[in-house]
Amino acid sequence: MSKKDFYTYQAQTSPHPLALEVSHAKGSYIYDQDGNAHLDFVAGVSACSLGHCHPKVVEAVKKQVDQYMHVMVYGEYVQQPAVAFSKLLASLLPNNLNTTYLVNSGTEAMEGAIKLARRHTGRSQVIAAKNAYHGNTMGSLSLMGLEERKSAFRPLIPDIRSIQFNAEEEIENITDKTAAVVLETIQGGAGFIVPENGYLEKVRKRCNEVGAMLILDEIQPGFGRTGKLFAFEHFNCPPDILVIGKGMASGLPVGAFVASHEVMADLKEKPKFGHITTFGGNPVIAAASLATLKEITETDLIPQTLEKEKLFRKLLNHPLITEIRGKGLMLAPIMKSKEVADYLVVEAAKKGLILFWLLFEDRAVRISPPLTISMKEIEEGCDQILSILNDYQTRTVN
Repeated sequence: MSKKDFYTYQAQTSPHPLALEVSHAKGSYIYDQDGNAHLDFVAGVSACSLGHCHPKVVEAVKKQVDQYMHVMVYGEYVQQPAVAFSKLLASLLPNNLNTTYLVNSGTEAMEGAIKLARRHTGRSQVIAAKNAYHGNTMGSLSLMGLEERKSAFRPLIPDIRSIQFNAEEEIENITDKTAAVVLETIQGGAGFIVPENGYLEKVRKRCNEVGAMLILDEIQPGFGRTGKLFAFEHFNCPPDILVIGKGMASGLPVGAFVASHEVMADLKEKPKFGHITTFGGNPVIAAASLATLKEITETDLIPQTLEKEKLFRKLLNHPLITEIRGKGLMLAPIMKSKEVADYLVVEAAKKGLILFWLLFEDRAVRISPPLTISMKEIEEGCDQILSILNDYQTRTVN
């Protein structure tokens, strides 16, 4: 295999992929074909919660592969890993979030959640936030708050409205015509925007008043990344439907939406098979999800996340960094310009530190390392960031 084959035979998503040739990965590091170690401050865009090839996850996957991998479409056979994961998850969530529908990705989970809300309320209008990102399938794309990313694929699903995240005065746009309000608990692509002044509680209250369902997208902040198992716990705002994915299975493809048993039952009839999936609940993926959830909740990884956030904020003090947004290990240093952000990500890649961009905020640099990252690794990576920013300053001055 060569890099030329990658460009020739594999579909590309951008004009200039980073094209790191991966040999293997372990813990907080990805190793290239030449044996160089790259410290991973991105974790597969928040997916590898426990780092790369965590031994407990690998053990669970290998054990399940030896038993069975795929036997029947979702929801027909009783498969122990999926049942055990769903039961454990329910024990950790508010009482109204007790039934899980397992799918293959976060965007598929969002599609299912939209369908469920429309089916349950009998309404069609869905309200999302400006600069939202919920995935790239047609329903999720319809919720996206950036027209330049949507226009090439129109027409999208109808009856979508937008409100400004954190704008309390726009909450009144939620009415008795609204089936669901869909919000990221912490906005991701927009620049890791955290809700302020009780915003989510106020949206929750308005949804209750008009009979709309609140769907919270925890695909990125979920599974311990913000210092709680789910970020809505910080804001006293339990949703009607919870959408999850990314860090759920330590890097394997997965997603789910969670609601009450009563609400989820709407997908069983009128029509029957209201939402179906061949590989959702796959036993190998579910085994990885169960091992991941146990490790996150049975260790001190979640409280450690807040201590690691403090270290990042302490170390990343530089004139070219205007602020650091986000919570826990979902952080976005905001640079003085797009040029600084681009320089930092590209130069870091050359020096063995993996950083990345955010979708809509071009001054932001993503820092979303594994929850298992050590304090020493954080210090090493931050030293590298500061060194690169100092180099940038020197170059621009001269």
